Amino acid sequence: MTPRRRKTSALVKNLLEWYSKNARDLPWRRTHDPYAVWVSEIMLQQTQVKTVIPFWERWQRELPTIAAAASAGSDQLHKLWEGLGYYTRVRNLQKAAQLIVTRHAGKFPERFDDILALPGIGRYTAGAIASIALNQPAPILDGNVIRVLTRLFGIAENPKAKPTNKRLWQLAEELVKTAQPHPSIRGSRRQQAPDSKSPGRPDGCSALNQSLMELGALVCTPRSPQCPVCPAKKLCVAFRENRVAELPHLGLRLKPTARHFVAFALEQDGKFLVRQRPAGRVNAHLWEFPNLEVEEGKADAEKLFKSEFGFAAQRFLPLLTVRHSITRYRITLEAFQVHLAAAKSPTTALSLRSSATDAETAAAWKTPAQMHELAFPSAHRKILRVLAARASCPCVSTA
Repeated sequence: MTPRRRKTSALVKNLLEWYSKNARDLPWRRTHDPYAVWVSEIMLQQTQVKTVIPFWERWQRELPTIAAAASAGSDQLHKLWEGLGYYTRVRNLQKAAQLIVTRHAGKFPERFDDILALPGIGRYTAGAIASIALNQPAPILDGNVIRVLTRLFGIAENPKAKPTNKRLWQLAEELVKTAQPHPSIRGSRRQQAPDSKSPGRPDGCSALNQSLMELGALVCTPRSPQCPVCPAKKLCVAFRENRVAELPHLGLRLKPTARHFVAFALEQDGKFLVRQRPAGRVNAHLWEFPNLEVEEGKADAEKLFKSEFGFAAQRFLPLLTVRHSITRYRITLEAFQVHLAAAKSPTTALSLRSSATDAETAAAWKTPAQMHELAFPSAHRKILRVLAARASCPCVSTA
């Protein structure tokens, strides 16, 4: 056996033994259903585990099958995803579910190439589903796994570079293939289906890929890694050479870009004007309060409102300021509550659209209770919470 093969075999053994004792008890790990694993993987993209758990559990309650996901209405679909962000994910998930119904008779495909062909599924996600749910020797490479492998093998080159990325995929493939089947996983409690009364099957590929992700999440973290308790420290090049903090080498990060928006909560008779984002736009199909982007530090909100709607407000009050980040953007959203004069009817105000309320955009007047049933981007959901609290509406949490 070559030194490389000995290291690979030892790594697999150590990782599987560690995972069988230390894996977190996550709800999607209690099943081998590809649909359930698929939904979890899509939700986990750029989202923390603790955030995903309640979303995944609610999704499984309301849309427990591929057919249910395929036939769900747009409002239900986006409401279930509300708060997770990156809404293209959920629309692609439904497109994929519909293709599974029409092309695969509603059964999740088992061939890797068929999984990869589904909308919204790339090489990593296809590998995760094929290995975790179906125990196939398909490699995975996400941020956690990249960090683990670059440190274990002392890879100093940028993992985003094509040759380095190819090498990492090859290493991931060697590891998962070595794990099929592997005696270290036999009898593992965490690999049993929830209704199983017999020892878990030898899901070496499933456990190995999850062990790599789990090690990156719990031990081999970006900052302050827990090297003393790592099951692979004796085999880790970065640990041996004191280079853990240097790897992975991801290059220079882009400088964040600041963006500034002003939103108007137009109110009359206890109702507020909201609009639905059209297809093909950021946050498509979600609802929001009329808003526009402005140059930071140069916005007179009340003048902007009059310019956009063509009339002055009876009262114009600051509501709240929301600061949040989306990818490389650092966004500030200033919201104002606008009371319309009694003579200005909702129909008249609704017809006064310019860039603040696009003519192609669906718009409606809703009470806070009615708006609670709609899906909003997170920043606009915060506006709604403040409005609901002011109206003492019990239906919307202000937490």
